Amino acid sequence: MTHQVHAFEPPERFVAGTVGPPGERTFFLQARGGGRLVSVALEKVQVSLLAEKLEELLTEAQRRFGVDLPELAPVIGDNEPLDTPVDEEFRVGTLGLAFDVDTATVVIEAIATGEVEPEVELGDDDEDDDEDEEPDEDLDRLRVRLTPQATRQFIERARRVVNAGRPPCPLCGQPLDPAGHLCPRHNGYHR
Repeated sequence: MTHQVHAFEPPERFVAGTVGPPGERTFFLQARGGGRLVSVALEKVQVSLLAEKLEELLTEAQRRFGVDLPELAPVIGDNEPLDTPVDEEFRVGTLGLAFDVDTATVVIEAIATGEVEPEVELGDDDEDDDEDEEPDEDLDRLRVRLTPQATRQFIERARRVVNAGRPPCPLCGQPLDPAGHLCPRHNGYHR
């Protein structure tokens, strides 16, 4: 089966965003460039971890390679909604990060979830599999190359998007619905 690689090197716009009301939001990474628009769905925790790991990657690139990092901008960057139509190309299963020293850019790769079929082995076959390829090679992917400045802007927006959801319960930390929630710290009483 053929797979698609949606490459944006660099994109005109690369953002994290959501569709839907708090509590029912669907998170997306969206890249636009060259007349193309690609949106891939992922989980909230993936967006949060992506922002955290990108920050670590930039810090490590500065430490190891002496890359000049932009200062944290007090000005809010791209705060526009996702471009429409938001058509999900695939759901992200794996995120990969790299720093290209030659071009001083950050490479983000979002790889689709794979349909893993369980392998059942019968008997004691000592044959080695000739397949040395990675399981991810036949999966769709979104590849984006960003400058350190664009990476900082992506991190700031991703953090704002993640934090814009439902407020946490002060007792248990679970998200509060508009109608309240059953707090385990109150032994199941409605709060």
